[in-house]
Amino acid sequence: MMDVGVVTRSFRELSNQETAEMITKNGFKWTELCFSQTDSNYWVYNGRSDLADLTDERSTEIVETYRRQGVTVTAIGVFTNLLEPNDTELEHNLAYFERLIQIASINQVPYVSTECGFMPGRRGVQAETYESAFQRLVDSFKWLAAKAEEYNVHVVLEPCVLDVVPSAKRAADFINQVGSDRVRVLLDPANLIANSSEDDMFGYLTPHIAYFHGKDRKVNDAYGRAVGDGDINWRRFLELYHKHTEGVPFILEYVNAGNFCAIRDRVLAMDGGVRSNSALD
Repeated sequence: MMDVGVVTRSFRELSNQETAEMITKNGFKWTELCFSQTDSNYWVYNGRSDLADLTDERSTEIVETYRRQGVTVTAIGVFTNLLEPNDTELEHNLAYFERLIQIASINQVPYVSTECGFMPGRRGVQAETYESAFQRLVDSFKWLAAKAEEYNVHVVLEPCVLDVVPSAKRAADFINQVGSDRVRVLLDPANLIANSSEDDMFGYLTPHIAYFHGKDRKVNDAYGRAVGDGDINWRRFLELYHKHTEGVPFILEYVNAGNFCAIRDRVLAMDGGVRSNSALD
């Protein structure tokens, strides 16, 4: 049976202890930790927060809360804005990111993850900033990759059709231009399905995949949906997953305490069909 994880920010109404107990009680293996719980409410999407009281010791307490329950902390989710045009603000964002890299290193969490980031009201590819925004992201990741090397972790980009890295090929281009083996990809198929087929995703990105987000999307949607509610060909995706990335963490997103087990069961049912048909073949 395929193992499945779930992101902690699906349960922002719970403490870390409550979240860890619920995840493990329901048989989930992995999590992406975003310090988003009631007793560690630091996560700000596309921004940053004050981490002054998130000490090394407190971070270890939190990570070990999950590990004691048998949940593997695959990554720490940052998701700040690496395209910020104001140099001073970008420096602050990078310093915030570095602190979370330090926390990952202290706690032996292998990956620290982010999207590209965006300016509100100007998300995506803009003709007048097409080249400069991409280069700013490359420069930010070169800086982060050097920090990742120093702290012995990997920095991970989640590409998305809404951002300046909108396809699987462009994500592969981006990694090549950064030029560091400390850079990986968080492959969320929902984020790329409008620009990249399931085969393209694995064709371009297999060597770079750190882990997966499990969610879905209609090809014309701006926002994601739960697995099974969109246009991803999950049979094909799971065939490619088992062929190329068996055992790589698959972590549900866009779920909540009321449906996360049911959505996991959808994944397992689809995966069981793929495995049965493979056996027959």
